[in-house]
Amino acid sequence: MGRLQGKRVLVTGASSGIGRACALRFAAEGASVAAWARRGDRLRELVDELRAAAPEAEHVTGEVDVRQREPVFQAVEHLVAEWGVPHVLLNNAGLAAGLDPIQAGDPDDWDRMIDTNIKGLLNVTRALLPRMIEEGRGHVINIGSTAGHLAYPKGNVYGATKFAVRALTEGISLDLAGTPIRVSSVDPGMVETEFSSVRFHGDQERAAGVYKGFQPLTPDDVADIVAYVAGTPEHVNILDVVVYPTAQRNVYVIDRKS
Repeated sequence: MGRLQGKRVLVTGASSGIGRACALRFAAEGASVAAWARRGDRLRELVDELRAAAPEAEHVTGEVDVRQREPVFQAVEHLVAEWGVPHVLLNNAGLAAGLDPIQAGDPDDWDRMIDTNIKGLLNVTRALLPRMIEEGRGHVINIGSTAGHLAYPKGNVYGATKFAVRALTEGISLDLAGTPIRVSSVDPGMVETEFSSVRFHGDQERAAGVYKGFQPLTPDDVADIVAYVAGTPEHVNILDVVVYPTAQRNVYVIDRKS
């Protein structure tokens, strides 16, 4: 029996990409999954797959926008009352919007990134952490980015949000000293998801060019690592994992074949 068997895991941004892959991986490990996202139609499809992967577990969904603080707190209240306190919180919801120099950036894009990547993470974490502390167990895992380790041209505000996630991971961990609550971050390099399509506001041709000429990570690759981090023994805390595809060595150095 694996260490995730019978655990309850809350995954934000679960309707696609890394979040969806992680939700399915947790279910395959025998965990019960609470999948949160804004797109209800995709959540309904996902919950059927979760139940197929782990029919004995209790999977639930919630149409939750992590940017909205009061609805998040209400959703947590309902989740805890009906399902229980999660053993693991995966703060995955996040996005990039635009790729422009700061002097040409769209402030609406800035707000979307800051409100989702930073405030969304804070909203869910703030709502759940007191309950984890009261229960005397828990694990918060944040999906960061290699953009939180090294800035790149035109990635200004997105990178700033991911540097913030990195700082928050370390800061939250320090705040929880003296408790058994673990805090981790998994920081991927280039992963082929809807990420670039969202960044370029639906421009599929431009998005496809991001991954041209090399093999990027897949959401399943990241899910493997997240599951490993979540499944370590209770006395082990992996604070941060940085993972690149083999063709990528940092945010600038990528071996693209013609």
